[in-house]
Amino acid sequence: MKRGVWFMVAALSLSLLAAAPQVKTQSAGSGTTDRPEFTGTKDLIRPENYRAWVFLSAGYGMTYSTGGNPQFTNVFVPQWAYRAFMGSGRWPDQTMFVVEERSAQSKGSINKDGHFQTDLTGMAVEVKDARLPDKWGYYAFDENSKTAQIQAKGGCFACHDAHAAVEHTFVQFYPTLKPVAKKFGTYNQERENGVSATATSSVPAKKQ
Repeated sequence: MKRGVWFMVAALSLSLLAAAPQVKTQSAGSGTTDRPEFTGTKDLIRPENYRAWVFLSAGYGMTYSTGGNPQFTNVFVPQWAYRAFMGSGRWPDQTMFVVEERSAQSKGSINKDGHFQTDLTGMAVEVKDARLPDKWGYYAFDENSKTAQIQAKGGCFACHDAHAAVEHTFVQFYPTLKPVAKKFGTYNQERENGVSATATSSVPAKKQ
């Protein structure tokens, strides 16, 4: 093929590629992104693809009050936020945590002991976003809800603010992240020991 003809073919190919519609892997407003999306009324849109994120840990029957039926909780965080944490011990802006709640069952198939997960019963989402009034926000979804309002500060916000070991997150319950936070000096050991922020603030600071 002559050089002039080759250049014409190459130019035509590039123009066709430029005109072709771009494939979008994330659709704004659909809940399929890995960053928080809000409606016009500032409700959080339910994140739908969280099971493609990084799985941090699972708990069984964990509760901060008595009563209720024991459930499994599975915690997921976006891959980009996980990588940022692994390199700094801190969560970047627009990080989301999805806490998936599932029923527990002991009798089924060949199982003779212990418990396994079954139906989804609810989902809680924690968001770190500078657009929020207090930077951190908490949202609760049932099995079918597509949006959720931010919760009042007296609930999850207050508990995380007082007891979370790294910023507003319970890294004390995430065994793979705990040593990372300790390495970068972002881990609050007193929170793991059950000392709240209110208690520590009442203790005079030591001289450096």
